[in-house]
Amino acid sequence: LLKEQQQNQLIEGAVRSEETERHRIAEMLHDEVGALLSSSRIFLVEMNTQNLSTEDQKDHAKVKEMIDESIQKVRSISHNLHSTILKEFGLNEAIRHFMKKVTGGMAVNSTVELDEEYKISNAETDLAVYRIIQELVNNLIKHAHPRQIDISSVLSGQELRLILHHNGNGLSQEQFEELRYKSEGLGLKNIQNRIILLKGEISFEIKNPNDCFIYLNIPVQQ
Repeated sequence: LLKEQQQNQLIEGAVRSEETERHRIAEMLHDEVGALLSSSRIFLVEMNTQNLSTEDQKDHAKVKEMIDESIQKVRSISHNLHSTILKEFGLNEAIRHFMKKVTGGMAVNSTVELDEEYKISNAETDLAVYRIIQELVNNLIKHAHPRQIDISSVLSGQELRLILHHNGNGLSQEQFEELRYKSEGLGLKNIQNRIILLKGEISFEIKNPNDCFIYLNIPVQQ
């Protein structure tokens, strides 16, 4: 029991350090990189382009367009790291926003059907679940190459059940247990650490080729 408590304390420390670093990077992106890009945009907009050739004016407009896109991306990354939407609108809306953003413009379709009965349980619990979903979906897109990702949730008593279904290259429970202890499975290790702190469960199932499931069972207090 003592060993388990010590292990949990180490995991909790690692998770908190990760969140602290996320916040630091988010603030740096917003305050430094974002401010620099905004200043560059102002300088570009105020430039006198009347004496530029037609080709140079096109290049000027293209650079402005690229800066505008960069500002939006920096803002999006900063909000994602800071989990702003999660804090303001709750877990369900944060997951919907994340899925819309991460699959937008990609050859990946998604559906999100979440139990509206679920409200904020605990800020740290919701943050952990959100990070798990982020890590899982990012891993799927990077390694499983699915064309479809579906996320659903059901609140049953004091347990939140989430299901991720996809038609990419699946991961079995045995493969998950093996990979999470390897260096290339750092993302899976992070997921497992958060699951341990939540006293939850995660399982993987391949029903058929291109018919794969990830199940999350998370204790919550409403």
